[in-house]
Amino acid sequence: MNSFDGKTYWIVGASEGLGRALAQALSNRGARVILSARNAKRLDEICSILPNSKAIRCDVADLDSVRRAASAAGNVDGLIYNAGAYDPMRSTEWNTEAALRMSDVNFQGALRVLGEILPGFVRAGQGEITLIGSLSGYHGLPSAVGYGASKAALISLAETMRHDLAGSGVTVRIVNPGFIKTRLTEKNSFKMPMLMTPQGAAQHVVRAMSRHRFRTDFPAPFSWLIRLVGYLPDWVIYRGR
Repeated sequence: MNSFDGKTYWIVGASEGLGRALAQALSNRGARVILSARNAKRLDEICSILPNSKAIRCDVADLDSVRRAASAAGNVDGLIYNAGAYDPMRSTEWNTEAALRMSDVNFQGALRVLGEILPGFVRAGQGEITLIGSLSGYHGLPSAVGYGASKAALISLAETMRHDLAGSGVTVRIVNPGFIKTRLTEKNSFKMPMLMTPQGAAQHVVRAMSRHRFRTDFPAPFSWLIRLVGYLPDWVIYRGR
């Protein structure tokens, strides 16, 4: 037996990349997985090779779609919010539609899903919530309009929930990966340090869930460097800008 045997996890943002790898990793550990994303065909393909799995189409930017998906998912032991949108964008090349889309999926989508799941967890006095953030949420970074800000909001949300849910029986955690090789990071034109595979990143997330940690940042030492930047004075960070 392990901590995942017999539990049901709803993974939102599960059609590819880290979400798909998480579905496989949790299924391998005996969990039942409910997989959601906009691409129903891809979800069905994944479920065809995973035992004890179910596909439910969900568009996190549409509240009605979220409510239908949550109703179809039913009672779950844990939620993993992994839905993400990303387009590299500098402030000098502003694209309002793209910025709003990233915010809507990365942050507001989490609010919609949590609104359907969290009240039931609180009433039951149990449940797990795992929010997939990003190291980019810790500091303002170049070309991160929309993405970095929305992930910063997600980290802040997790920290607030950690305070509010203390003693409720509901576990909340934030997991902040670095660069993962996916269709989203393929949009980057720069060299990404310590680029991980989705499978490798999924192992970090699963370990964080099994240890019941609130915050997990990876990979080290890249994550240490990102956090260290917060201790530097502004004149060092923004020198020449």
